[in-house]
Amino acid sequence: MLLDSDDLAQFEREGYVVARGLLDWDKDFQPVVEEYEEVLDRLIETWRVEGRLTETHADLPFGERLTRTVAEARAPYGLNFDISLAQAEVSEATPMHYGPAVFNLLRSPRLLDVVEQFVGPEIYSNPVQHTRIKLPEAELPEEALDGLSGPVALHQDQGVVTDEADETDMLTVWFPLTEAKLDNGCLAVVPGSCHGGLALHCHSRDPETINQVCIPKSLATDDQVPVEMQAGDVLFMHRRTQHAGLRNRSDRIRWSFDLRYHPIGQPTGRPWFPGFVARSRTHPETELHDPEVWAESWRAARSALAQGEDVAFNRWKKGDPRCA
Repeated sequence: MLLDSDDLAQFEREGYVVARGLLDWDKDFQPVVEEYEEVLDRLIETWRVEGRLTETHADLPFGERLTRTVAEARAPYGLNFDISLAQAEVSEATPMHYGPAVFNLLRSPRLLDVVEQFVGPEIYSNPVQHTRIKLPEAELPEEALDGLSGPVALHQDQGVVTDEADETDMLTVWFPLTEAKLDNGCLAVVPGSCHGGLALHCHSRDPETINQVCIPKSLATDDQVPVEMQAGDVLFMHRRTQHAGLRNRSDRIRWSFDLRYHPIGQPTGRPWFPGFVARSRTHPETELHDPEVWAESWRAARSALAQGEDVAFNRWKKGDPRCA
């Protein structure tokens, strides 16, 4: 399942490539789905106790059940499923998911074999990582809209970390657990944009992407190519490849993971969050295999942030005159 020379040449030329059918549903995804069904059970029970729900829709599959309950509860849900902390106002109660099935997904040998082709055999799992379950726009209440549940404005992944990681060979790895099509919010990339350097990013004022750090529309290009994918396909992107998450105009969810990997020892660009050694050919004893240790590292990070002041997770300041 390794990429061939043509695939690697496309990545060098255009800043992205898709490995079709790289991940396995039964081995990689089914345990994650079952784990997330339990997360949804707990969230629905919380909403029921709060009086937000009259029906739990327990007979529906995950995507339909989430859509129906969010529509009735009219409450945010994205952080409950995300595999990273919020970037502001973190408290001990800030929700996050750090289950063993997700940890195993981050360490999937099929995934790491291809990551190794890009970053080498000493692989660090960068803590810039997210789960995004994008509901159909027609069913998404305004109260539930956030940066995880709606469209994502055009940006570069190097642009959403601190400048300590400017020289980090960070690889973006993006894959859906559902089909990702033009109508339900697949990614769109700007081929070749990785060669143009880091663009100015601003805090969005658009109601749909409010406060997202993104490339302003005055600098954005129309040369965006939708990348449609099936569950099991994996998109690999350069850290400076411009890309956006499109709107979900369909009647079904779009569920995806976006991860980052880079060589061990390089800065993560988000030092307040914990990463881990996913693979080391020279020092395999340093690899993390225990999901509970990973989970505890995130709990400790949450506690530390809850006790201190908010930190700057990226270099871009609100009110930058270049963004006027």
